[in-house]
Amino acid sequence: MTRSAPTALNPLAARLNEEIEEAGPEVLAMLSAYGRRLYFPKGILSQSAEAKEKAHRFNATIGIATEDGGPMFLPAIQQHLLGIEPADAYPYAPTPGRMGLRERWREKIVQENPDLGSKKFGLPIVTAAITHGLALVRELFVDEGDRILIPDKLWGNYRLNFEVHGGAEICTFPFYAGGGFNCQGFADALAQASEGREKLVVILNFPNNPTGYMPTVAEAESIVSALVAQAEAGTRLVVVTDDAYFGLFYHIGGPSTTQSLFAQLTGRHANLLAIKLDGATKELFVWGLRCGFVSFGPGRPEGAEAVCAALEAKLKGAIRAGVSGVSHLSQSLVERALAAPSLGAERADKNAELRARAERVAEVAGSPRFAESWDVYPFNSGYFMCVQVKNVDAEKLRIHLLAQYGVGLISTSASDIRIAFSCLEVDEVEPLFELLHRAVQDLV
Repeated sequence: MTRSAPTALNPLAARLNEEIEEAGPEVLAMLSAYGRRLYFPKGILSQSAEAKEKAHRFNATIGIATEDGGPMFLPAIQQHLLGIEPADAYPYAPTPGRMGLRERWREKIVQENPDLGSKKFGLPIVTAAITHGLALVRELFVDEGDRILIPDKLWGNYRLNFEVHGGAEICTFPFYAGGGFNCQGFADALAQASEGREKLVVILNFPNNPTGYMPTVAEAESIVSALVAQAEAGTRLVVVTDDAYFGLFYHIGGPSTTQSLFAQLTGRHANLLAIKLDGATKELFVWGLRCGFVSFGPGRPEGAEAVCAALEAKLKGAIRAGVSGVSHLSQSLVERALAAPSLGAERADKNAELRARAERVAEVAGSPRFAESWDVYPFNSGYFMCVQVKNVDAEKLRIHLLAQYGVGLISTSASDIRIAFSCLEVDEVEPLFELLHRAVQDLV
């Protein structure tokens, strides 16, 4: 039996590391040990790509079955794919995703984030939605024992991904202060978490799950200023903007920013690498298609293109080693949707419906008659809002609601209950909160 040396660095990985070091040495220092070892092999996929371009007689490279010049398929499946050509559904998609889809998504990001202007950032790479994107970030940038800074109102999957799977240490700080985002608390926690560390990973999820909060313009500027100041102080920062609910802005209680922090962080400082995670999942209401994106925004504008190219090669290696590739059919559907002239109006119509639900929730949940049962956390965007219940345990309340009233909500801490108003019709909002109030009073 032949064994390969486990410590040997593949020449392709070594070359990618050299390219990153030349164009952005700070980014090389951010990579995990696995990230340094990653590369995209010149194997079946690259040879098949060459054959696709040059094999004009016979192409017997990639592992699919063909007939009549196209992919072999079953009519029992194809009959349900109206308007989708077999070539856009059945073959493997390119590892980083369909080029047309990647280009259209980049155009969308630039259009919706004017602060990007002419800044240099990478072509989005397709992932199996944002959870997969987070796993890829972990693989490229997080070693066991690394520290992750996240607000305390967080999506529980962060812990599963970074703590349980990656062995990292998650540090939190209070999300709210004074009726909005806790900017000073973030700056203080950022400085404290950076002490004694050359690298820190920061995850900022806006609009936030579970709170449904999007920062104001002033709060966003404060967050960016704190990050740039810490980068200037010498900490290498990997800042992940989880933009899963991007675009769902309702401006309840006052206007929020409508841009991703990625736009302000890209190109700001050599010690700061911005990574945007987003996707069609929530933005286009196609949760089950599992189509998301990773975009890199390096801090050195002059080396950004080379850094992004090398990181893309490493990410392709991670995708290849993990899920191999993302559903071709899903990508084709999303690409076609992005090209549809009616898409903007269709999204606006759905957003208006969600805004009406959010406004009704704000009106009902904040009613004085419920003040003895809970306080409402500020919210203005997304799918969710949270209340802090009084004098009862949130998990006991959740179980009581389910057993006695047939109401399903989520307890996110000992005191907090999350309500997904995205699942409620406008006329269902008041009855739900009446039952929540009754259930709290049952247990007091």
